[in-house]
Amino acid sequence: MNSPHYILLPVSSAFIALSLACAFFLNFLPWGAWIGVPDFVALVLVFWSIHQPRKVGIGVAFAMGLLMDVHDAIHLGENALAYTLLSYFAITIHRRVLWFNPLTQSLHVLPLFLFVQATQVVVRMLVAPDAQFPGILYFLESFVTTLLWPVATWLLLAPQRRAVDKDDTRPI
Repeated sequence: MNSPHYILLPVSSAFIALSLACAFFLNFLPWGAWIGVPDFVALVLVFWSIHQPRKVGIGVAFAMGLLMDVHDAIHLGENALAYTLLSYFAITIHRRVLWFNPLTQSLHVLPLFLFVQATQVVVRMLVAPDAQFPGILYFLESFVTTLLWPVATWLLLAPQRRAVDKDDTRPI
């Protein structure tokens, strides 16, 4: 399937903030304790850290992590640390990832999502010595989040796509 190459319009900061707020509210839904439920905040943070690293960086990731820590009522800083590292590594690989189509990009972001979950587990086990390893199914969340990467890419880039005009008199 060959898709046309679009010239993307500049992204609005308001749209970035809206997408992060929507992801945050999706994480509010009462399915948080279920196995395999994606982390929407991590998904949107990685997306914007890869596509707009100058607008969404480590500071935004830290703030979103603190908000998620308060929402989850867990140790303050657990998600903040994980999301900060996630954003840092996403920014590190952003030039390479953008060369690929969304399906191949999902293979590049899967290790990032697995790393975030591993960081959260390690922090929980270090802070609370009586905490037990949650099991291998705990990491199913990363795979489900990765499966949503092409959908997130299509949705979050939609407002930036120009209409494909058939006007042959314009140079662009």
